[in-house]
Amino acid sequence: MNKASLVSALDIGGTKIAASIANADGPLARVTEPTPKSGTPDTVARQCIAMLHAACDQAGVPREAIEAVGVSSAGPFAQVDGMLGLASPNICGGQAQSADLPNDWVVIPLEGPLRAQFATVAVENDCVSALVAERTFGAVQGEPNCVYVTWSTGIGFGFCVDGHILHGKHGNTGHAGHMLMSEASDALCGCGNRGDLEALISGRNLANRLGQSTADVFDAARNNEPAARAIAEDAARWFGRGLYNVAVALDTRVFVVGGSVWQHHGEWLLPMVRRELDTRMHALTDGVEIVPAGLGGLVADFGAFAQVMPQEWVQAWREKAPWKT
Repeated sequence: MNKASLVSALDIGGTKIAASIANADGPLARVTEPTPKSGTPDTVARQCIAMLHAACDQAGVPREAIEAVGVSSAGPFAQVDGMLGLASPNICGGQAQSADLPNDWVVIPLEGPLRAQFATVAVENDCVSALVAERTFGAVQGEPNCVYVTWSTGIGFGFCVDGHILHGKHGNTGHAGHMLMSEASDALCGCGNRGDLEALISGRNLANRLGQSTADVFDAARNNEPAARAIAEDAARWFGRGLYNVAVALDTRVFVVGGSVWQHHGEWLLPMVRRELDTRMHALTDGVEIVPAGLGGLVADFGAFAQVMPQEWVQAWREKAPWKT
């Protein structure tokens, strides 16, 4: 197997990291591990490299076969020695001194350590990467006006307007999870904000406030336990208002929603979310769709692959739909 026949992908989130390798036929191996939250600032990058090597070993291909690495990562990004580093509030404990992040990291190096190992490295915000994946392989192929949203450990967005993926001055367009929603709320986000959308409803911040896992709370809400149901309904309302704010700002046509909370609970949360979107400013909200991510939990992986894979692979992957297997 020659070097040109392999590409690799990293999905770096606040809870886990996934490392995958693929050839023209589709993914060959995928390794997942919890995202490290302690150690030296380069711990995350070193773990990513080790995981890519482990994926090669699992697939039975030489480690040196990896030349190109696509990275789909929780942001925001900041510069470290002229290259992109991570300033994610769900990984870096030095931003809000949260008890569940036992580190003093403010920005951690990522692009630099990867470039020291691999010839080609492409780093993108995970929600922008997911948007690319959904437009390439998933629910909104070719759609010019769409938004990808994740409701998971954090809250993030990726925007496409008139066929153009938006990036911004530092590649940080899409951090609408940090739009301020409530001055009255004392809900604390990892970025230091109180009352932003992520503080109010993200998996990590809800769990910190409630003292139990978000999965347990939403499962109880689904079973109509009154206190849990009230929490989930409030979260759905905030999420719907966030979508409304984005819809009227961008005049979008469709929201593609992914992330663990939505994957497990989106079906019964959807009417509450839609109510917030549908009862205001009909000139801008009529006809706006909310659809689940077509690539499910692998959307960020395929977004990372899409950044570095040869264009001639795209149609073959569409036909084989490897995300289904």
